[in-house]
Amino acid sequence: MGVRGYTGEELIRILLKHPRVKISYLTARLDRPVPIAEIFPQFKGRLDLYCENLNLTKAAQSADLFFLALPHTSSMDVVPALLKAKKKIIDLSADYRLNDEEIYEAWYKVKHKDKANIKKAIYGLPEINRQKIKKAAFIANPGCYPTAAILALAPLLKEKFSPREIIIDAKSGYSGAGRKPADDPFWLELKDNFKAYKVDAHQHTPEIEQELSKLAKKKIRVTFVPHLLPIERGILETIYIKIPAQPREGDYRLINIYRKFYKDKPLVRIKNEGEFPCLRDVQGTGFCDIGLKISADQKTIIIISAIDNLLKGASAQAVQNMNLLCGFKEIEGLL
Repeated sequence: MGVRGYTGEELIRILLKHPRVKISYLTARLDRPVPIAEIFPQFKGRLDLYCENLNLTKAAQSADLFFLALPHTSSMDVVPALLKAKKKIIDLSADYRLNDEEIYEAWYKVKHKDKANIKKAIYGLPEINRQKIKKAAFIANPGCYPTAAILALAPLLKEKFSPREIIIDAKSGYSGAGRKPADDPFWLELKDNFKAYKVDAHQHTPEIEQELSKLAKKKIRVTFVPHLLPIERGILETIYIKIPAQPREGDYRLINIYRKFYKDKPLVRIKNEGEFPCLRDVQGTGFCDIGLKISADQKTIIIISAIDNLLKGASAQAVQNMNLLCGFKEIEGLL
């Protein structure tokens, strides 16, 4: 549902290669039903389906599992009916990521219409919630910035590390802003430019803090500043963690902590000591790459994480979640 955006296009591309999936229903806001190949010519001869306006009755009769690639604030209009029909749902919007509806309403500036189902949604970060996802029927797929941030910080916080301060300096390709019409001034502003936006006021901040607080079992606050790059895809985050006291030799062999934490997590790759990821390492893949070091004065841990915002930050992660909740191999169709 909501197939015309970047994430909808990526979902089709991935699922067409998946050996256990048949795409059976496509929706978008349209004046008339159109072949999907008319919207995305790359699928001509590969997917013979029409895309049409949503009809919930037809939808419930057409599929077992639904990916909701809808705009924020739209998923809550359709989730109740799909859950009532006992359908599996993976929602790529923010509507069910936050556990507290008051926080959602404060950041997204709308009243939540489906508070009863917020608690039913499992936060779909497989490297953290794998067992819960396997038993779930309703997944809230994480945001792109939170995915890179949480994966970068989870091993330290699970080790009961107590940072004095966490600063997340994040850069994203423009596809994170969604598809824009060709005459949108967004493009002129972006050309040959690089800028910060929503400085310490981005709606992904409470999502990051919520999930980090769960890992740490105490309240975690972050300073989060996103930036927009004049490239299509990819997120690179440089994270600075102020250490409360100088670590004793051997206490914080960071590389070992991270490799142990992610040893059975096939889509997270830890760089060797002294090596750090760049966007080319992950663009077009479902991987999250992480590199890290302690500063020369031993007072700051520096972590650099990189993902493709459309894949590990959205569609590939959604398919990873589908694999888990359907009992398939976790990376089936993703490599």
